[in-house]
Amino acid sequence: MLAVGMMSGTSLDGIDVALVEFPDNKVEGLTYKLLDFETYPYPASTISRVQDAMSLERSNVALLCELNVELGKLYGQAALAMLEKHNLKANDLGFIANHGQTIYHAPNAKYPSTLQIGEPAEIYAQVKIPVVTNFREADVAAGGQGAPIVPFTEFQLYKSAEAERVFVNIGGIANITVLPRNASIDDIVAFDTGPGNMLIDAAMQHFYQKPYDENGDTAKTGNVNQQVLTELLKHSYFARPYPKTTGREDFGVQLFDELVQKYDLAPADWVATLTALTAKSLADAILQFPSNNVEVIIAGGGSYNATLLEMIRQYLPGVKIITQEEFGYSSEAKEAVAMAILGKYTLEGQPNNVPSATGASHPVVLGRITNR
Repeated sequence: MLAVGMMSGTSLDGIDVALVEFPDNKVEGLTYKLLDFETYPYPASTISRVQDAMSLERSNVALLCELNVELGKLYGQAALAMLEKHNLKANDLGFIANHGQTIYHAPNAKYPSTLQIGEPAEIYAQVKIPVVTNFREADVAAGGQGAPIVPFTEFQLYKSAEAERVFVNIGGIANITVLPRNASIDDIVAFDTGPGNMLIDAAMQHFYQKPYDENGDTAKTGNVNQQVLTELLKHSYFARPYPKTTGREDFGVQLFDELVQKYDLAPADWVATLTALTAKSLADAILQFPSNNVEVIIAGGGSYNATLLEMIRQYLPGVKIITQEEFGYSSEAKEAVAMAILGKYTLEGQPNNVPSATGASHPVVLGRITNR
């Protein structure tokens, strides 16, 4: 079976599309083959509208309503572009699984909630095959945080009898999944550790008009301001017990704007200090789980930042740290592939959340199916 998994993250760099082949229809002992991966950038106007929709000051219901359809059309176009690249027709696929764009995530509000948009009916109108979306709400309804959802796929694919594995994903936000040796699904611990690329990207855009720090070259030229780093590590999120999740509400551009008003650092020093914040908060989270034989496997856009990886190694001396590529899989495609895997379980009616990671009271089937 062929499937397409799609992910749009907090970095707003576009639509990640993975073309995946499942060799058989079973979900137990699931395996897959990644056939191709592409990122289709959002139009600049769409990025601006998404940023407005995420802002409590600039968002409005008319914008949200229209943007939901706009993104649905873009997701459908991205899926078709992948199919056209491989001379495939939509009915060659079994399904499309799409995470959608997170606009707001409030699992600790009076009414715990999360909102991902990208109208599935618009995707279905273009492809006419089942579309699986809305992977978070069922977990929230079961008392969970609605995140993280990728640990389920990590458990299915990477559990080991030999080593404890810590999977790190560094997107806009950074998160970890801890898989003990011979883990059952109830043994999994997973949570957001804090900012990933989000604050680094904000600094690059503010000072250099660049979307991100390519290879960590700017951070490498700067100096980490230890006083500012120490103050940043006092953020209340880091002391909160897991399960926990975070996003732009805690570590977005509003926080960055507050920081540059409060502290006077050279631009490169800002980038270096915020890179160190990501590395140190990640390392501190991992060090909560001591092990004599642990593998830390890093994926996501941050895995291509050599300066960030070097800082993580400095904060975790003696720990084996490798990238997803060294482990044999694509860092960039990880989350889009995860959507395809989650979608397969949804279509089979099989539970695919991890209550020990999200705090949900029981296993549930994540995702809604649009097939007409």
